Amino acid sequence: MAFGGFSHTNASRPLAEINMIPLIDVMLVLLVIFIITAPLLTHAVKIDLPRAASQVNVVQREHVHLSIDAAGTVYWNGEALPEGGWRTRMQAAAAQEPQPEVHIRADGAIAYQRVATVMADAARVGLTRIGFITDPRPAP
Repeated sequence: MAFGGFSHTNASRPLAEINMIPLIDVMLVLLVIFIITAPLLTHAVKIDLPRAASQVNVVQREHVHLSIDAAGTVYWNGEALPEGGWRTRMQAAAAQEPQPEVHIRADGAIAYQRVATVMADAARVGLTRIGFITDPRPAP
């Protein structure tokens, strides 16, 4: 191996050798890490699970479509309701088992206060499954 010195003779040329010792040390450490962790990654318990031929019991929930137009009129499944008329229908829906899902579809020009009032009334009577219907297409 060639080591540099402090003398200014001809021998003080730059070294053209690559020191391979640190590279080999890092490679060996990585090799040991992979040797140790590889069996841990493939560790699995082999079991033979029993087979069953059954159908999934899917309960179809009723959907309530609640729409609010630009004028603020509330529609329950397409039927226009008077002011506050949706509260009695929400109470009846909350008493059903299983509870229906409430899908709220509101006009984009309506004030958020109106939508928040309808949502608060639904939460007050105990309806927990509330969703919003939106149009995914970009606005023209």
